[in-house]
Amino acid sequence: MAKLNCVTVLAPAKLNLALDVVGLLPNGYHNLDMTMQAITLYERVVLRRSQNLSLTLPGSPVAANDSNTAIKAALAFFHYTGLLAGVEITIYKNVPVRAGMAGGSADAAGVLVGLNVLYGAKLSMSELCALGAKIGADVPFALMGGTCRVQGVGDFLKALPPVPECWFTVVMPDYGVSTPEAFAAYDKVGSSVHPDCGAQEAAVRAGDLDAVCAAAGNALEECSGAKDTAAIKALLKEHGAVTALMTGSGAAVFGVFRDEASAHTAAQAARKRWKQVYLAQPDRGGARVIR
Repeated sequence: MAKLNCVTVLAPAKLNLALDVVGLLPNGYHNLDMTMQAITLYERVVLRRSQNLSLTLPGSPVAANDSNTAIKAALAFFHYTGLLAGVEITIYKNVPVRAGMAGGSADAAGVLVGLNVLYGAKLSMSELCALGAKIGADVPFALMGGTCRVQGVGDFLKALPPVPECWFTVVMPDYGVSTPEAFAAYDKVGSSVHPDCGAQEAAVRAGDLDAVCAAAGNALEECSGAKDTAAIKALLKEHGAVTALMTGSGAAVFGVFRDEASAHTAAQAARKRWKQVYLAQPDRGGARVIR
């Protein structure tokens, strides 16, 4: 079999159908309970064999330096496998930055999956997830994708059946939110919102979209500092969203819709006030090589 010189990976963004902060772990990190959903909005990661390690992000303001998750993923992969090689990474970013949609984690997952195929390393999913967890809390989910109950700091994942068929309209305001700042604010003021992730898991297993939405919520929403959240939620609900909530630590907010038509109508209305609006559906997979 001829060796590959280039692979292209699609790595989906994620939404939090629920996010609860259930306490602090001994290491000082927050103990979370979440339902995560991969969606059909993708980072496109292109990897070419090279003797050197380089990263290009065409049209993106994100820094292409050693602190980038994609570089960290490549270094982790080569260190773990012992391969004396490099890679030329090009990432076409479609996921908004500082949105709570794990675009950076998707990039890292895309690099790990792509390098595994490009160099024929045959690492298992559990090995990739162990590498990913050292890069960022959301990287294991970005590798797994689909619908998952996620606990701890993102390191305990339980795959769930696919969420009932639905559409998402995602609205990103013209500013982002710092995750550490959101958690620091939570530590000061707490939250009146604590979603029942167990009830949501049961609803997913039962294929009951109404119950999935009834159990939705985000404990970081009140303290994220994202000033547009309430207005975006109201607009989405006015246009038929079964529920609407912030994802992750913000600043993106999404509505869950039963059909494409109502999701599209809501997106059109949202675009009159906010420039970054996305339509998506649930994705049943994670980062994967497409060619």
